[in-house]
Amino acid sequence: MNAPAGGTRPASTGSLREWNADVYHRVSDPQRAWGAEVLSRLPLAGTELVLDVGCGTGRLTFELLQRLPRGRAIGVDLSANMIATAGRHLLPAFASHIDFVRADAASLPFAGCADAIFSTATFHWVLDHDRLFSNLYAALKPGARLVAQCGGAGNLHRLHDRCDRLMLEPRFASYFHGWQEPWEFADAATTARRLARAGFVDIRTSVEAAPILQPTRDAFVEFVTNVICRPHLARLPDAPLRDAFMDAIAALAADDTPPFQLDYWRLNIEAKRTDAGSAKC
Repeated sequence: MNAPAGGTRPASTGSLREWNADVYHRVSDPQRAWGAEVLSRLPLAGTELVLDVGCGTGRLTFELLQRLPRGRAIGVDLSANMIATAGRHLLPAFASHIDFVRADAASLPFAGCADAIFSTATFHWVLDHDRLFSNLYAALKPGARLVAQCGGAGNLHRLHDRCDRLMLEPRFASYFHGWQEPWEFADAATTARRLARAGFVDIRTSVEAAPILQPTRDAFVEFVTNVICRPHLARLPDAPLRDAFMDAIAALAADDTPPFQLDYWRLNIEAKRTDAGSAKC
């Protein structure tokens, strides 16, 4: 939903659930590369049931399934477009090893089922991390592990600061009344405390720099439009305003050294559910 003239009504949360999944599948090489490293930290025997929370278009779910020849994965995402695209890519090869569930990461419909939870580039879209971690804990079997990565403290600070200043300009300001950031970029210490409150043990958290460089202006604009600035652009009612917003962002990025670099920071998460309790399904 776009903001009406005068900008008194914010875009609905539901409008941000859907992505241009085909574009994301094509441009998400950075997310796939980060996620492959995270997946390498998840010990698997090949027989487990693993929840891929925020599976997106399934690029990393494919790599996960290759490590589960006698196991199964459940791809979870809030976006119907993402799940549909993941299904097209994964079901022909892995139909008997993959299921999909459309659900909020903080409201998973599982209890004591999963041998592991794997997630990348998702948790920062959940504002209530205490609720998120409690729900993930409940979905795991006793002794099972959570291995994840998401945006962390400082993530995209330069770009978001530029967006904040643009939103105050007269040509855009009326559309951003009531703006609230839809991200939670937490630091390592805060995250460790939240995991502990949820009941996790063997907790390891860290934040690392992971800058990426877009090769051209067009590549930068396509990536930022479809991956980062979706919440901002959803507030603008027409293509000329959206184009003007992105032109301003791209012009600033062109003067950076190096040009078109995105200052990503990644929050790494590893933790285990306590051995107490029993599996429920």
